[in-house]
Amino acid sequence: MTESEIRFICTKSRAIILSQPCLLELESPINICGNDQYRPVGDIHGQYQDLIRIFDLNKTENFNYLFLGDYVDRGRQSLETICLLLAYKIKYRENFFLLRGNHECSSINRIYGFYDECKRRFNVKVWKTFNDVFNCLPLAAVIDDKIFCCHGGLSPDLKSVDQIKNVSRPIDVPEHGIVCDLLWSDPDNDVQGWGENDRGVSYTFGSDTVQDFLQRSDFDLICRAHQVVEDGYEFFAKRQLVTIFSAPNYCGEFDNSGAFMSVDDSLMCSFQILKPSDKKKYHYEGVLSGRPATPIT
Repeated sequence: MTESEIRFICTKSRAIILSQPCLLELESPINICGNDQYRPVGDIHGQYQDLIRIFDLNKTENFNYLFLGDYVDRGRQSLETICLLLAYKIKYRENFFLLRGNHECSSINRIYGFYDECKRRFNVKVWKTFNDVFNCLPLAAVIDDKIFCCHGGLSPDLKSVDQIKNVSRPIDVPEHGIVCDLLWSDPDNDVQGWGENDRGVSYTFGSDTVQDFLQRSDFDLICRAHQVVEDGYEFFAKRQLVTIFSAPNYCGEFDNSGAFMSVDDSLMCSFQILKPSDKKKYHYEGVLSGRPATPIT
């Protein structure tokens, strides 16, 4: 791609993203084939070939996609990854959605690879152009009024999801507060309420915090990314929260699988697994009631 093509993609996608709310309200579509589903996808981190594998499993035009952030840094092809995602956003503006992750922030992707890749292959202006888009990305999504999706997790300042709707964009990620926490916080089995995060940013939160948030908001599930998990997905708080990580063999250093989740119009969720060494996959299906149809071992 040329620099002018990249600038066109960024300018066009930025306008579309800003025309849509900071808190996306998505519905499972009703269609004749009955096969349209929202597919929340976790961290990609510039692993372009694995992104292609995800799309190969299901043709893009037949599905609605929701990505949970962290498209750049660490992987070798961050430029290809983010350009493809933004191009799909332009083509499928009402069916393809990108949430912001903590790496969609200039202070982070300046350090972890994206800046160097942009500078090596183009120039610093290209890096700044992408970050202008990142500053406009939505922070969270709600599917069918029941599934809350974000990159990181909850915030002690988040009393109502309406607060997310009121966030003005473009916005740099602050060091504290709701925007920061939605991108940075983590669940922790050893914490009750809120705890100190080892990342040095934001908080950790316990299962009691998850349950309180779900009851207060009348949601059934929190779907987030942000952490490498061995099987590509991992439940927390009696299956009231799920972490999805979509980059298998992360950075070539982890033997983790990647995964993405499908949610159909009956709120049945299933997981497709991307193995680090092969393309085998298996499924888990369960109604979002906290009681899965088949247990995970």
